[in-house]
Amino acid sequence: MTTTAFTIIGRSSSTFTRVTRIFAAELGIPCALEVVRDLKSLQTTDYGDNPALKVPSLRTPESTWFGALNVCRELARVSTRQPRIVWPEMLEGPLLANTQELILQAMSTEVGLIMSGAVEQASTAFHAEKMTRSLAGSLAWLDTHVEAALAALPHERDLSYLEVTLFCLLAHLNFRKVMSTAPYERLGRFQAVFGARPSCAETEYRFDT
Repeated sequence: MTTTAFTIIGRSSSTFTRVTRIFAAELGIPCALEVVRDLKSLQTTDYGDNPALKVPSLRTPESTWFGALNVCRELARVSTRQPRIVWPEMLEGPLLANTQELILQAMSTEVGLIMSGAVEQASTAFHAEKMTRSLAGSLAWLDTHVEAALAALPHERDLSYLEVTLFCLLAHLNFRKVMSTAPYERLGRFQAVFGARPSCAETEYRFDT
């Protein structure tokens, strides 16, 4: 039986779910995890009544929130802590805006590759090949620009959606072995530094049993 008022509906192996779990840890909000056992399910009830059939969702005493960004915003709203958070709409100029966009695009592309089984079929399916090239191109661009983007973020911040999503993307690529991040040294340095946060250690990827 859940002993917390908040429940994240998702999977321990999900990149978007981990974004919300890191935010919950950073914001000091205990959240139960209700595992979606079968991502092939077509029942909305398995996804917290999310009609898009996607994870994560957040169930609170008042309502249910769909999607990682919505979940993170609600967690920040109810937290007794008041950290300085940089949200996507606060990213001014093309460098930061494009960085966030490519991170989110890469996260979605990776999920598409995994769900379609396209990692194994990339040499034979045009769509799969395009997704693979899209992911590699995004990583190359991010590796080139990550240091400048991080320097451009507000210095007086406790957390940013950009950094959390980037960390979750990089760690997930290695966890699922979709694409090696070894060639991207700048991204690797960022992952090592950000990954030292306790919230990252508490939410390591694993397959739910």
